[in-house]
Amino acid sequence: MPKINCSVSNCSHNDKNTCYANIINVGGKSAKKDSDTCCASFLDSIAYSSLTNIINSNSNGCDVIACNVCTCTYNSNQLCNSKSIDVSGENVNLYSETDCLTFKTT
Repeated sequence: MPKINCSVSNCSHNDKNTCYANIINVGGKSAKKDSDTCCASFLDSIAYSSLTNIINSNSNGCDVIACNVCTCTYNSNQLCNSKSIDVSGENVNLYSETDCLTFKTT
């Protein structure tokens, strides 16, 4: 089970800087740097807080990190093979304002 360290404080999957989404999707197909990537699974806690409380109580963390970032060394057949990733973003309103800081170009 990969660990996702997340500093996006207003994401509904975030609980004490750990992501508890069952599956996340990292986007940024042709990324050249981490700011070209994003966590496409971001859900604003204002709209989705009650949903996440149900998920968190039944989850041990993320099971799968799907990744369409073809330029990342950790991408293996559309799945991230890193043992953990770091997601960041400040004052996030849209998923495109998040970044996968673990991105490493091939």
